[in-house]
Amino acid sequence: MTTISNGEAVYRVLRDQGIKTVFGLLGGSMLELYDAIFQGSEIAYVGARDERAAGHMADAYARVTGAPGIVLGAQAGPGAVNLTTAVAEAHLAYSPLVAIAGAISRHDLGRDTFQEVDQVALFAPICKRSILVTEPSRLAELLQDAIRLSMSARRGPVVLHVPRDIFAADVEQPLPGPVRIAQAGPPTPDQVAAVLQLFQKARRPVIVAGGGLKHAAGSDALVELAQAFNTPVVASTGHADVMPNDHPLYAGQTGPRGNKVASLLTRDADLIVVLGARLGFNSSFFSHDYVSPQADIVHVDIEASAIGRYFPASVAIQADARHTACALIDAHERIEEQTADHGDWLQAFRLAKRDLDLEREAEGRSTALPMHPTRALAEIRKALPHDAIVTLDTGNACLQAADRLAHFRAPGLITPLDFGLVGFGYAAALGAKAAAPGRPVVSIIGDGGFGFTMSEITTAVRYRLPVIAVVLDNGAWGAEKAYQKSFFGSRFIGADIDSPPYDEVARLCHAQGLAAASPDELQTALSQALAADQPAVIHVRIDPDALSPLRHDLFDR
Repeated sequence: MTTISNGEAVYRVLRDQGIKTVFGLLGGSMLELYDAIFQGSEIAYVGARDERAAGHMADAYARVTGAPGIVLGAQAGPGAVNLTTAVAEAHLAYSPLVAIAGAISRHDLGRDTFQEVDQVALFAPICKRSILVTEPSRLAELLQDAIRLSMSARRGPVVLHVPRDIFAADVEQPLPGPVRIAQAGPPTPDQVAAVLQLFQKARRPVIVAGGGLKHAAGSDALVELAQAFNTPVVASTGHADVMPNDHPLYAGQTGPRGNKVASLLTRDADLIVVLGARLGFNSSFFSHDYVSPQADIVHVDIEASAIGRYFPASVAIQADARHTACALIDAHERIEEQTADHGDWLQAFRLAKRDLDLEREAEGRSTALPMHPTRALAEIRKALPHDAIVTLDTGNACLQAADRLAHFRAPGLITPLDFGLVGFGYAAALGAKAAAPGRPVVSIIGDGGFGFTMSEITTAVRYRLPVIAVVLDNGAWGAEKAYQKSFFGSRFIGADIDSPPYDEVARLCHAQGLAAASPDELQTALSQALAADQPAVIHVRIDPDALSPLRHDLFDR
């Protein structure tokens, strides 16, 4: 029987699974795998400057491709521990990240040896499963299990801990074949009929579409569903790309991080059809300020525990969101002549949406200097190609960006979602670009957040990932400063920060570096960066006093 090293075995499992790119940081715990990647040459490798950043790259890669994102935490102990932030981020984003983490050799376990920590326990609460490989013969099998689990039902990260000596061991061939992932099915006919009955009587219907629909490649089905029932659509937080933003039935992102038009729809509706969204904190504050207490709620989710968890569901459907949309489309002709008239509801929505669009246009004409972030965002919105992918960070400027950009092709927006992570956006953009090299990728990030990962400019240059980072610099940890200003009498401590000229840093790293302090300069810089097809950083000075704390009184803005 022919034998191969376990490093070669892992390489072959990944290759046969169709993995094209992996991310990581070189470490001594899995050199056999790195050697197999080098010799096999069928899997690209992107080496980050920090394991956390590598994990964000793999997370974004997964969200763009729909395949598992693979990150190598190649050093036992500190290398693996550095991955925890990225794994926690993927956990709360339901992203299928598979982390292969190095671990100390089996004969040293429990001896408080060099770099020993209880990695399995450390990761257990922040992933779907944290698995220690104990036998060389089981590594390939357990890697396949990790891939299967990451992609099954509600997706999420899985961490596989591989002791150093197991990578060095030889195993027999043949290896198991590629994993086949079972997909959830459609709703039952009775469930479809129940939804149709609610549509028949609804006078104020709205569809809430979320990540479950986007990840199921359901954007086209969503458009068809909205048109079939002539019903406005709102997006859950972080998923504003779920429907082409120029569609006349699209209202934008709902909830405290959304806009008032979309939020009024969910607040006043008598029927809310939720497709692949949880109505969780970021979309609702768990409050009837954003979700009508009188509405019938149809809640569709692939995960049963999410259905009706925060707001009671009149119809609970555990099914794939896209399949459900398609089933409703197929059935809509049966009620087409019996659907309640909601023309007044639609007319009010259209007028409110027109007024919001006019407000956004007025923001884009502001001549104040320093630039208000909404003016900078207006320039970015005008410049973005329709097929662009945008990544956002968490923070004050990015909060204002969440519903002020325009997306026309899903996936087109990648955000930290519920982990609220600062320092996510730029690394995520590199992973997105590796996943979609033919699409422009722009990272919009604050000056504080970019400081977390600016060393990854060198990664972009080395691996030829022409991402554009637009750094909105207000010289502060803006979200916290906004709260200190509004609720703590402007007693600022720790809020103000100083950043280097990031455009100069970019040039020192052999990337394109541009600076902008006015709308015209920003427009010129964006045009140059988009045309250059090389890594670029645009350092944009914005008004340090333009702080917008997240507030409950959205409708009074």
